[in-house]
Amino acid sequence: MAAVVLSGHVPDLSALEVLLAVAQAGSLNGAAQKAGVSQQAVSSRIRAMEAQTGVALVHRSARGSALTADGVVVAEWAARVLEVAAGLDAGIAALRQDRRARLRVSASSTIAEQLLPRWLASFRAAAVAAGGTAPEIVLTAANTEQVIGHVAGGSADIGFTEGPRRPAGLRSTVIGRDRLVVVVAPGHRWARRRVVSAAELAGTPLVSREGGSGTRDTLAAALAAALGAGAAQVPAALSVSTTMAVRAAVLAAAAPAVISELAVAEDLAAGRLIAIAAPELDLRRVLRAIWDATPQPPAGAARDLISHILSRQKRRGTRPGPGDHRH
Repeated sequence: MAAVVLSGHVPDLSALEVLLAVAQAGSLNGAAQKAGVSQQAVSSRIRAMEAQTGVALVHRSARGSALTADGVVVAEWAARVLEVAAGLDAGIAALRQDRRARLRVSASSTIAEQLLPRWLASFRAAAVAAGGTAPEIVLTAANTEQVIGHVAGGSADIGFTEGPRRPAGLRSTVIGRDRLVVVVAPGHRWARRRVVSAAELAGTPLVSREGGSGTRDTLAAALAAALGAGAAQVPAALSVSTTMAVRAAVLAAAAPAVISELAVAEDLAAGRLIAIAAPELDLRRVLRAIWDATPQPPAGAARDLISHILSRQKRRGTRPGPGDHRH
């Protein structure tokens, strides 16, 4: 659509409202009484419009003031413009309300499975306790690369990612931290020695998330830091699309895996899985909330949810550390 460029002769909406009030009241005095202002103020605004448009809008005489023939025509046009503007105002209000009533969230697998359920439950409870209404939340679980695409493409209002990189072109804030752990089934040969080198881990086929996942990216970065930029993981024994599928495959003794500690905490405590130390690797990672390029998260439910999560983390003593701020 070609851009519409208006001349400097077109009055603003507030001026058109004054002219329409004069047309409806039949006089400057009547318009002033209706608006609750002085007749002088209305007269001054009409004169300014006449100077701007170059059109005589009001005929003034000893018996009073009335719209000229041209003024009547301009007032009719003003009524149509103001009707469209009122529709635009109502539409914007509806969109604003929808943004508070409905929130589209895209989250990477670990966050979607391990953290968001309780975050969303407490968010809803807090909204109800405050006398409000909790928004409808539509949650999509994906890998980190897909989450970034959803937010960048506008199909998600906010996203949650895990991994070593900040998404280019988007803003983010750190909402927590996580650590990956190497795990095996109790019968695996690593279970007896409880430690693995970076080189051996890189050379062992693992149960792995698919390409684009934050877990896979974090492991790749850790191996590169320990073994050099050319280090790479050998092809996976099995690639799956969710953290829970990785956990299930390791429990079935398919192969070792590198997985979020959050996802297997109960399995480790119960002895269903064994944690293997990898002292050469830094498997810590940050969890981020991401949104579009605006400095602050989108107003409404998106901003409210991120604020709620950050306040929870602060109360739990897990608030972001130095350097963890919006980018």
